[in-house]
Amino acid sequence: MNKVYKNAAEAISDIPDNSILMLGGFGLNGIPENSIAALVAKGVKGLTCISNNAGVDDFGLGLLLKTRQIKKMISSYVGENAEFERQLLSGELEVDLIPQGTLATRIQMAGMGIPAFFTPAGYGTEIAEGKEVRVFNGKPHLMEMALHADFAIVKAWKGDTLGNLVFRKTTRNFSTSMAKAGNITIAEVEHLVQPGELDPDEIQVAGVYVHRIFEGKNYVKRIERKTVKLVNGE
Repeated sequence: MNKVYKNAAEAISDIPDNSILMLGGFGLNGIPENSIAALVAKGVKGLTCISNNAGVDDFGLGLLLKTRQIKKMISSYVGENAEFERQLLSGELEVDLIPQGTLATRIQMAGMGIPAFFTPAGYGTEIAEGKEVRVFNGKPHLMEMALHADFAIVKAWKGDTLGNLVFRKTTRNFSTSMAKAGNITIAEVEHLVQPGELDPDEIQVAGVYVHRIFEGKNYVKRIERKTVKLVNGE
């Protein structure tokens, strides 16, 4: 089976309207930049996007929000995106805010084939509305369902043509779990190598989970905020 695709446009070409997508990364760290740009260019609409956050106004998932291609966001942190706020308050965007640990675990459970789990996080808040509650060791827990996606899209540092992936430092964050929770997993990598060139002990996602892979180009690697320190008042 040939998993190698020429570029992002080819890898995402069959993603239809109204798809459920998982997009890896944390903030702007380790996001699949090429794939997001290709989704914008394709014009696919009605997307449900599962991601830790919603990018910023002019980068990451913020680009898909700007073009109104996302109908629902399932995420944990959304505080850096003014357009997200505008669409939420105006009722244009459906939003499911989930505690970060719960979001991560719901994705992990999907990859493990576990349909649901119980957690104390969110009990007694709006998050608990409509959810089953059970008491364990005298403490109420909410039942949370595993999160699945039609397509999981992640970015890795290196990958081989069999789909084995290596992430660099914290860029693995949500991505290693998401890669196992999509019906089809698409990986873009900074360096695409041949089988045998990766140290087996460094592989963080096995190729069996990855269906498509391509080498990305022109990564910007933005950060959300730059903090500077004044020295001697200057």
